[in-house]
Amino acid sequence: MQTWTIANQKGGVGKTTTTLALGHLLVRGGRRVLQIDLDPHGSLTRAHGVPVDPAPTGALDLFAEQPRAIAEVARSTPLDGLDLVAAQPALATLERRGATQPGLGRALSRALAELSGYDVVLLDCPPTLGLLMVNALAAADRLIVPTQTDPLALHGLEGMLRTADMIERSRSRALPTAVVPTLHDRRTRAAQDTLVVMRERHGAHVWPDEIPLDTRLRDAAGFLDPDLRRGRGLRAYDDLLDWLLEGETAQRDQVA
Repeated sequence: MQTWTIANQKGGVGKTTTTLALGHLLVRGGRRVLQIDLDPHGSLTRAHGVPVDPAPTGALDLFAEQPRAIAEVARSTPLDGLDLVAAQPALATLERRGATQPGLGRALSRALAELSGYDVVLLDCPPTLGLLMVNALAAADRLIVPTQTDPLALHGLEGMLRTADMIERSRSRALPTAVVPTLHDRRTRAAQDTLVVMRERHGAHVWPDEIPLDTRLRDAAGFLDPDLRRGRGLRAYDDLLDWLLEGETAQRDQVA
């Protein structure tokens, strides 16, 4: 089982859209997928049609003093092969509990260690560096960083990569990182220039293609439709998934 963390310390860069698209495509390719919504705002949860009020059972229960198993709080979705652990607004209270509840920074890693029955777990993170993102990075086999191709987004990317490097050193094992240019408008000079800078600074970490602006990607719930029509945005995510899986195979071969 692989755990992929989708994170960026900047909001509005396409994290939830990326989580939904990769989940859809992995399932369509025959894999069993679990998505875990770690964002108190619950965009991924709402995309699955799960109301956040009243709060459902879900991710917060994994961080309790007597935590529940992931299998107990996961729920099925309309897309066969794709399950969800929902978010709750009270996830925002975890920062305060971290000072009084030892070991909370590894709660998600412990929960995932007991999980079976899935090929890939996708962790959708909040856009802030805190206990939830640290948990997701500590548990990750791969970090995926969606980032807009505009100059301001470069600052969020730099911060995210510094955080990933810190987590990699603290856990003493590699954290392969993939930077995914998103919401790319190739008609603008700013987007093209930003893409050039991104690739100059981060080289092989950056996916060689980009996710274009595509209005069909705005309907997040549409990713749960098994007959989703393939627009250019989803075709780009399909290419991204191929690239990620090729990299995963290459890493396994190096270890072997």
